[in-house]
Amino acid sequence: MNGFEFIESTVTGNIAVIELNRPRQLNSLNRKMVGEIITAMETFDREEIVRTIVLTGKGRSFSAGADIDEMRGDDPISLELLNQFADWDRFSLIKKPIIGAVKGFVLGGGFELALCCDILIAASGTEFSFPEASLGVMPGAGGTQRLTKLAGRTKALEWLWTGERISAETALKHGVINKIVAPELLMEETLKFANRLAEQPPLSLRLIKDSVNKAVDYPLYEGMQYERKNFYLLFASQDQKEGMNAFIEKRRPDFHGK
Repeated sequence: MNGFEFIESTVTGNIAVIELNRPRQLNSLNRKMVGEIITAMETFDREEIVRTIVLTGKGRSFSAGADIDEMRGDDPISLELLNQFADWDRFSLIKKPIIGAVKGFVLGGGFELALCCDILIAASGTEFSFPEASLGVMPGAGGTQRLTKLAGRTKALEWLWTGERISAETALKHGVINKIVAPELLMEETLKFANRLAEQPPLSLRLIKDSVNKAVDYPLYEGMQYERKNFYLLFASQDQKEGMNAFIEKRRPDFHGK
């Protein structure tokens, strides 16, 4: 996929990789860049060959945050009319697995972008933070919400109020990330996991993600009713027949996402 100014995207096999490409600015996010990221994700979400999406950053860091120069002159009316967070809302509509491979600094808007991923794999030495309070503002692209749902109210408040740097080890302990790997192995381990998911039945992964996302917000009973409908729906798929037949026949299944 070509034509982007601030990202690069490639597809190898069943894996799409989106790389933030402002390394000299530590991949700070401007509005056009966010639009390019979600446009690429939506394109890959529709492409049958793509089964897993990997999001990472070129250079030393994943992203050091939002482009402050771009927003320092904004006012409430200009922001309301711009409606920039409509692009961020689109991340939650991506159906395929999104794996974030992060390193270096994951700060502010970069942290919010990382939290839009379903799975986060971090290089050792990675630091996370929401420093917005020190600028007189606060996260606005979901940071207060997603971090609280992952780490809980009290820890989220501590980190959001102080802007404290969160080590990869602390992030792992509080369920913010899934795994820590050596920096030189970050993409190798991420792609290994992405390929593992790509071998799974795509419709199952899609509806599992849908059900888990509902579990975050739904009461238990309503969530279980939602899960049940997705469970029933998968019995209309060819992959369900293939998976169960392969199990009985003691062979490797061949899933096609249908």
